[in-house]
Order: sequence, then C-alpha cells, then structure tokens
Amino acid sequence: MKLETGTRVDALDETQLLQTQQAFDSVAADYDGPRGNNELIQRMRVTLWDTVCAEVPAGRRLLDLGCGTGIDAFEFARRGYEVVASDWSPQMVERTRARAVSGGLEERVNATHVGIHQLEQIDDRFDAIYSNFGPLNCAPDLNAVAAQCERLLRPGGLLIFSVIGRICPWEMAYYTFKGRFRRAAIRAARGATAVGMNRHTIWTYYYSPREFYRAFTDRFTLESYRALSLFMPPPYLVDYYRRHRAGCERLGKLDDRFGAMPVLRNMGDHFLIVMRRR
Repeated sequence: MKLETGTRVDALDETQLLQTQQAFDSVAADYDGPRGNNELIQRMRVTLWDTVCAEVPAGRRLLDLGCGTGIDAFEFARRGYEVVASDWSPQMVERTRARAVSGGLEERVNATHVGIHQLEQIDDRFDAIYSNFGPLNCAPDLNAVAAQCERLLRPGGLLIFSVIGRICPWEMAYYTFKGRFRRAAIRAARGATAVGMNRHTIWTYYYSPREFYRAFTDRFTLESYRALSLFMPPPYLVDYYRRHRAGCERLGKLDDRFGAMPVLRNMGDHFLIVMRRR
C-alpha cells in the first residue's frame, strides 16, 4: 500500500514499524553516499562527535541507537571507545559489521539487530548512549525508551541525541516557495507522520526540544540543547549548498555562534540534546 506523505496515525503498530524497517533496508547499500552522508550531514555529524568526546572519556562504553551504516560507531571505535551499535534495519546492521571488519575494529564495535523499541533485549551497562540523525523520531514510545535508557546507563551516564526538530525555517520557506504548502507544514503534525523515502514509508514523530525532553524529565536532567542546521540549509538542499558554498559556510558560522542561544536553539533541521541520568 502506497501512502501519501503527510498521512498521520496516533500510534504505530507492527505493520508501520516494518514499513520503516523496509525503507531503511532499501537504502542501506548507498546510504554512505549523498542520501545519508553529504557535506551538510557530515557537518552535523561532527557536532555530535565533538560533544560525545568532550563529555565522555575515551575507553568508555557507548550504545548507538539507530547506527545506520556504522559511520559514527566506527569513528568512536577509532577514537578508543567500545561501541554496541544497534539498528532496526538488518541491512544497516550488516553494513556496520562490514565497516568494522574492513577497518580492523570488529573487537570494538558490536553491531546488533535491535530496534529502539526493543531495548529490553540488551543486557549491558554503558557510560553514554548516543543517537544521530533522528532514529528516536521513529520510536513508538519515548517514555519506554527513557525507562530503558535509565536501566542501561551507569549512574551519571549521558544521553546525547540528535533529533529531527519541529521548526525548520529553511524547510518552511523552501516548500512554501514551491507551492507545496502541505509539505511545508508537515512538521507541525501531531502523532506519527508518513514520510516517503525511496518509494517506501518512514513513520516519523516531530518534536520541539521541550516536547522531546518531557518523556525523559523524571529520569534525566537536561544539560543542554542546541539547533543544528538553523542558518545552514538542511541536508536535502545539498545541491544549493554546493552552488553557494562560500555563503553557506558563512551561515554555518552563525549556526556555531548562535545555535545554542535561547529561542534560536528551538529551531533548525535537527537539535542536539544532552541529558544526564539522575
């Protein structure tokens, strides 16, 4: 069944979780290319890397939620961390295993086929849990995720998550200019929203930072959050970036300088949020 982008449901069932899995399986083979790792994505990726490394000493144990093809897990293993890399897409997990083996880091990267909604299957303890580029936007129950993260983290452990935000000025302006008003407003949706990718459907929840933190507030203290790709274009506008690289790099410096400021930190393509276990 082909679903129109923007279709909404109140809660995800097993069929919709499988649709999301199939969507990511379908792109795993080329996800290291422009779709999943272009220059704009890499810029946001480095922000999460730098945050993890600033907060968590090398040699500690990390859990990666929604590891994709393992780019983050590989980088942290290369820097001396031990990483359990989990993903709901078995094809992504296989790509992560292959990356670790080819780089000689298989002893530091343990890739496992576990979705964010299946964290009870992991029996381990970690110093920090990270997630990059919105896997948590596909989680059917954030409260359950928070409870499992508390169980999996050592006391004082950190959550460092990159989450797709609710307010993206670039996106609203871009799709409004194209006359695609429904697409321009898609992030305003409540409940799970169908988003198309590679002729498949990803079921996505959108959050503001405060909406997201609400599920974690009883178990974690909020350390900080900041906008990612607020002034810089979002990753799907990489062709625009390449045509206007110098100007966009200046916008990127505005992201770096002002992305953590009140009000502005609530906007952007993604936000990076850091929480500590109580």
